[in-house]
This record gives sequence, C-alpha cells and structure tokens, in this order.
Amino acid sequence: MSISENLKFFKNELPETVSLVAVSKTKPLEDLEEAYKFGQRIFGENKIQEMTDKWQHLPKEIEWHMIGHVQTNKVKYMAPYVSLVHGVDRIKVWSEIHKQGLKNDRVIHCLLQVHIAEEETKFGFSTEEIKEIIARKTLLEFPNAKVVGLMGMASNSDDKDKVRAEFKGLRKLFDLANELGCDFKVLSMGMSGDYSIAIEEGSNMVRVGSKIFGHRNY
Repeated sequence: MSISENLKFFKNELPETVSLVAVSKTKPLEDLEEAYKFGQRIFGENKIQEMTDKWQHLPKEIEWHMIGHVQTNKVKYMAPYVSLVHGVDRIKVWSEIHKQGLKNDRVIHCLLQVHIAEEETKFGFSTEEIKEIIARKTLLEFPNAKVVGLMGMASNSDDKDKVRAEFKGLRKLFDLANELGCDFKVLSMGMSGDYSIAIEEGSNMVRVGSKIFGHRNY
C-alpha cells in the first residue's frame, strides 16, 4: 500500500485521543511530502542532523519530534525548532535542553524516558529515579525544558503478556506522577509492532514508522 493508504488506515484505526508520530528516519523528503499532503503533521526522527536538514526543506507547521538517543553536543542544532524531545534519559541532557531553550527564548517540551524493558540496550530512568525526581522537585529546575509526560519502549518480544505488563507499569507510574501534582499530558508508548497493546494500556501517543513508510533505508 502507499503511504497515504497506510495513513488512512491509522486515521481510522487510532482513537482521536491518540497522536500519531510518523517515524520518518532515513526516509527521503518525497515520502514526508506525501505524508504531509495527506494531513500528517507530526514526524519523528532519531538523528538531529537529519531532522534539521528535513526541517529546513519542509513546511514550518510540521511538528518535529526527536525520538532517538540525544547527544548533548547536538542539542543546539534542534533547539530553535524541535516540538518534543521523547528521549530525555539523563539529567545532563535535560539540563542542556534547558540551556539551549534559554538561548533560543523557547520552552522546549520533553518526555522523561523510563527504562521499562529488560534489555540493557534500552535507555532511560528507572521507576525509582522518576519518583526521586518528582520528590526532589527536579522538574522545577529546568523551566525551559518542560517535562510534559513520560515515554517508554517495551521489550522487543513476541510475548504479548510481557509487553503488556511493561506498558501497564509505565501507565501506573504516569498516573502516580499526576497524583503527586506533575500535570503530565503525554504518555508516549507503542511502536509499529506493539502500538495496539500500548493504546489498550493507556498510551496517547504512538510512534509508527515501517507500517507507514515501509522498511527503513540503511
């Protein structure tokens, strides 16, 4: 199916409360333009340089989401335009986003990434670290890198019960954070292979690449 046909499927498939991030990493401008013409406005990239190149060539109403592991020395390149940073996985990155937000007179929205999978290759804060961040009011220390929610990636597993349990745990942490006064709005969990489970467990933002654009180009 074409990109537009795939997007039409997701438009019908996803609840109105769930935002679709079209993961466009490695894809050419033509593919993004096709998705844009069909009405897609949120695109996710995992490399800041590639995202910046695309931002320079595409309509400025597009929301660009940085979904990959963030290198602190590259934050300055996306700070003028990025809409949401999904992978704030350590204080050093959070602090740098705040610093670059100040320089650009912007409040950059961020998600704290929580390590919910068993795989060591995944990044993120532990559940206990998130609770400590809330207790210590660290959220108030970086006003120009405003945390608006949480993000997590489940294990790459065919065991749906395991994946569901990981998503359920993150939803529980999200609810706890709000009970403690955080006012988080975004719970980003779910990708091409597990988005339906994520939505069932409370996700309101999913990141889908291959089911929209086809397999990744290397």
